[in-house]
Amino acid sequence: MDTKQGADKPFLDPVCGMRVAENAEKQVLHDGNAYYFCSTRCVEKFRADPAQYLDAGSARAPVTAPAGTVYTCPMHPEIQQAGPGSCPLCGMALEPMMPSLDEQESPELVDFRRRFWWTLPLSVTVFALAMSGHFLFPAGLPNQNLIELVLSAPVVLWAGWPFFVRWWQSLRNRSLNMWTLIGTGVAAAFGYSLVATFAPELFPRSFAAHGARVGVYYEAAAVIVSLTLLGQLLELRARSHTSAAIKSLLGLSPKTARRIRDDGAEEDVPLTQVQVGDMLRVRPGEKVPVDGVVAEGESALDESMLTGEPMPVTKRPGDQVIGATLNASGSLVIRAEKIGAQTMLANIVQMVAQAQRSRAPMQRLADVVAGYFVVVVIGIALLTLFGWGMFGPEPGWVLGFVNAVAVLIIACPCALGLATPMSIMAATGRAATQGMLFRDAAAIESMRKVDTLIVDKTGTLTEGRPAFERIVAAPGYSEEQVLTLAASIDQGSEHPLAHAIVAQALKRGVALTKPDKFESSSGIGVRGVVAGKRIALGNSALMADEGVALMALETKAEALRRDGASVVFLAVNCQPAGLIAVSDPIKATTPAALAVLRQAGLTVIMATGDGVSTARSVARRLGIDEVQGEVTPQGKLALVERLQKEGKIVAMAGDGINDAPALARANVGIAMGTGTDVAINSAHLTLVKGDLRGIASARALSVETVRNMRQNLGFAFVYNALGIPLAAGLLYPLTGQLLSPMIAALAMSLSSVSVIANALRLRSARNQGTGRA
Repeated sequence: MDTKQGADKPFLDPVCGMRVAENAEKQVLHDGNAYYFCSTRCVEKFRADPAQYLDAGSARAPVTAPAGTVYTCPMHPEIQQAGPGSCPLCGMALEPMMPSLDEQESPELVDFRRRFWWTLPLSVTVFALAMSGHFLFPAGLPNQNLIELVLSAPVVLWAGWPFFVRWWQSLRNRSLNMWTLIGTGVAAAFGYSLVATFAPELFPRSFAAHGARVGVYYEAAAVIVSLTLLGQLLELRARSHTSAAIKSLLGLSPKTARRIRDDGAEEDVPLTQVQVGDMLRVRPGEKVPVDGVVAEGESALDESMLTGEPMPVTKRPGDQVIGATLNASGSLVIRAEKIGAQTMLANIVQMVAQAQRSRAPMQRLADVVAGYFVVVVIGIALLTLFGWGMFGPEPGWVLGFVNAVAVLIIACPCALGLATPMSIMAATGRAATQGMLFRDAAAIESMRKVDTLIVDKTGTLTEGRPAFERIVAAPGYSEEQVLTLAASIDQGSEHPLAHAIVAQALKRGVALTKPDKFESSSGIGVRGVVAGKRIALGNSALMADEGVALMALETKAEALRRDGASVVFLAVNCQPAGLIAVSDPIKATTPAALAVLRQAGLTVIMATGDGVSTARSVARRLGIDEVQGEVTPQGKLALVERLQKEGKIVAMAGDGINDAPALARANVGIAMGTGTDVAINSAHLTLVKGDLRGIASARALSVETVRNMRQNLGFAFVYNALGIPLAAGLLYPLTGQLLSPMIAALAMSLSSVSVIANALRLRSARNQGTGRA
């Protein structure tokens, strides 16, 4: 915005983005330009760092979100648009779908806080005058109605203006909601009072309160607006707290990376300049800048901020590293593989944000109920008005009007609307800190019902990568000789089994010899010459092709295969020299995880594409009774569908592309964070660490969350069931007392605060599934 425009045109506060008028008291001159602010706080922020809020010398709002950011409604996530605005269904201010660390305080929160504090003294004054005026002025205060109008008009017409905008939107869009009730109640009280002030002769004598003055309810309208603003402030603050988990994740990533140039020199560059394939140095005490693979060095990395695992994880060449994890000891050189939005941290942030915006089935039911509820409440308010007016004691119509306004206010369904979203937001934030990423609210609600768990083997029960197991040497050879020859010939192979053999040789400090005449025979093994000897390393088909008689080695190999190992044979000059067994080791956490799941009452089924004998071997060691081997992706999908037709609530846990269809079809698809992107994108829940114990934790959290939602919904319904009759005057015949609209507004705000406070308990409750906080 041009800073030289006339004073009759609004400026934008460059800190908070609020429209402000020219004000010399809140003006700052910078580089020859004048900037205007809404508050002293914004002035101080600007003076501390003007460059943060300026772009080419123009006054502007701070960048609260990157260009092109899509905004959505926190209560109606199906509403999405480019740029900020208001929800057409409920009138709430739209929020960025993806939070940003650069976001300033919510403009709506700033605006509502300003409206509340500027008008609170007026509300208190008009309330005191209305309640105590006849004591302070026994003879009557001249023009008291007019004085109350002057005091209350700014409160209702300025501070309460956003509520009337939302009230009108609810009527125009035929989406009756809490603002329908609040707007109608405030407008009725204020409008009635206006007529009573300027045309008192229109009212019957029974409406006269003190002397000849017709009673007015400016104080009710003003106090209702102030209390509703207070409730909104508390809600907005609570909503800002729910994004704390996302912002804390965003804050984990370092801002710069130390890049190694082609000439060997090192330079610090902004993280945005890092490209895939760049070599980056990570020194002790620094954070890993992006996802990548270790090229040089060895160190222990603290991954607890993403995985919840308290013990540092040792990383060596070839190991994957996650951006934002902390390098605890040695120096590493990593090759960047995923940057920007492709990193695990970025995916985690996106999944958490999406889960927090999603709506649980219980929430959709609450939305439907709330829609009918508003119609019923308006009907009750009309019945209250006419019932008191026609059948109540004098002044019946006055009492009927006051009670009708109280009904509209106390029945405001804001507590009902907050009941499930607050629980979901708190639960997803807590789950993220434990390495559990729910894709949507329905997954949180469904997880507690799961009774059958299908698990893939490779990468889910096991590590998912081959590891050296043992060597069997033929007569005349030692284990070290077998490993030396096998690793030397395998140096040129890209096969996963070759990597495991070479890694074991390096671990033992074996000196390797460069092979000659290296030849890879697709699918069966490799051939070559090492130290003048003809070497063949591969399966039994390669040995047959070489004319090698395996004899006793084949018997030992079959025993190893029955235990789930893969076997490669070594032949030297066409004579058997030994064999090497390589297996996919079971994750250290798998046995304990399965024990916890069985204790929780889940039936565990293993379905894998591996051979039947290998699958049964792993299942036997883990105590899994039902096993299916050589299962295709279509077969896994069919298994899920069959179990669902039998009435089972099925969860599927996997990590590969072949698991994706079953993950998407299951009631709850569970992906390992160490798996493929396709699996993660198909799943409803991602376990960042790939630890199956997270399933028990997620199930326990689901139980807690649904219990919390039911408590909130129950509280909201009970509150309204008790509050509406009281507001309508049900107890008046017994007590002679009526519920003031102001008390109704206070009760409405407190009900919302109670729901929020109960939901936020989920953030700190202990997880009963695993005993972890």
